[in-house]
Amino acid sequence: MNASVILLISACIYLAIGVPVAFALGLSTVTALLVSGNFPLIVLLKETFTGIDSFPLMAVPFFILAAELMSGGSLTEVLLKFAGQFVGHKRGGLGYTNVVSLTFFSGISGSALADAAGPGSMLIRMMDKAGYGRAYAAALTASTAIVGPIIPPSIIMIIYALADDNVSVGALFVAGLIPGVLIAVAMCVVNWYVSKQRNYKGDDEFPTRSEMWQTTWKAMPAILLPVIILGGMRAGWFTPTEASVVAVFYALLCGKYVYRTLEWKAVPDILSRSALLTASVLLIIGMSASFAWVLTIEGVPQIVATWIADMQLSPWTFLIVINVFLLLFGIFIEPLPGVMVLVPILAPVAAKVGIDPIHFAMVVIYNLTLGMITPPVGGLLFVTSNVSRVPLSDLTRELTPFLWAHGAVLVVLTFVPALSNWLPHVMGFK
Repeated sequence: MNASVILLISACIYLAIGVPVAFALGLSTVTALLVSGNFPLIVLLKETFTGIDSFPLMAVPFFILAAELMSGGSLTEVLLKFAGQFVGHKRGGLGYTNVVSLTFFSGISGSALADAAGPGSMLIRMMDKAGYGRAYAAALTASTAIVGPIIPPSIIMIIYALADDNVSVGALFVAGLIPGVLIAVAMCVVNWYVSKQRNYKGDDEFPTRSEMWQTTWKAMPAILLPVIILGGMRAGWFTPTEASVVAVFYALLCGKYVYRTLEWKAVPDILSRSALLTASVLLIIGMSASFAWVLTIEGVPQIVATWIADMQLSPWTFLIVINVFLLLFGIFIEPLPGVMVLVPILAPVAAKVGIDPIHFAMVVIYNLTLGMITPPVGGLLFVTSNVSRVPLSDLTRELTPFLWAHGAVLVVLTFVPALSNWLPHVMGFK
């Protein structure tokens, strides 16, 4: 039997019985190597280490550490107060505060799971105390946390740039700004509608101009971090990897000397959490690399490319097919391994069809990220359900309007390429 067929069947079986994604990919690779007998088992180790032996990947642990340092420096409370002063007084004000706060925080964490588990859990408790349905608050948080991997810095974008040589990390970072804002606006529209239907009231008190100025001034150092990262890369001061190191020192400076809430005794715990999260990310990347190697050596990318070329699809028809495929694929597998496995196969085909690489990248990233809030895998759903103590069934029931909103944004991003590639091209990224 063909090694690639064994690989795919065994991966489906391991995922179906609940094996964690990283180990499912590794075990399916081992299974394919053993059954086919064409390659030695040492391939798994070699390709796993080759997959993580990359200088740009060094940005991942540093961005994770920067986010942990900022969180340890009371950044969450600062951003909550900053966002709340603009929208907290409106009907459904805490819902808007949730969306705006998580959007700002996503510019630091780069992770949907971190946003949901950190500031998201705090916002859910606040909304619950204010009379919002707890399940609704959890659904809003999970849906908005999707912005985390879209707005820079983004771990998924770093991995995508490694899988596709036609796009750079800087270009993808900039490309995520407009889609990220669109997603936030869509979540606000849903919150407006639901709050109107359920009469979720806002805070009657509107802050004075002096209070707003003080809050904005206090939040400014945190808000400037994404600006420094993107501005520094655009100006040529540092590469994305070097930008991640700058982000760590900036986060340390803000937490210790600007906000003065980061204690030196807390740093070992922060380093430990960052190391564990980094290890889990790199394990997924390494196993995905070995999995993708078997597909490549068996000629699967070439087979898929030939098959699609023979269909003679137009760019728009190709994008529609890819959207449907990725939405279904994303239901069962997490975004990181999805990018590692699929991008080397699909990106060259998209380029041949005539689709802008940056535009295609945003479509792929958004599609796979949506899988985090769709059962049965939906890692973001499980995290949000856990931190909010809301049953998964109740949380899923409240997700319906948010999924429709995400679908609308996905359609717009798919058929309006300028939303993804205009800003990177204007800023000189390729």
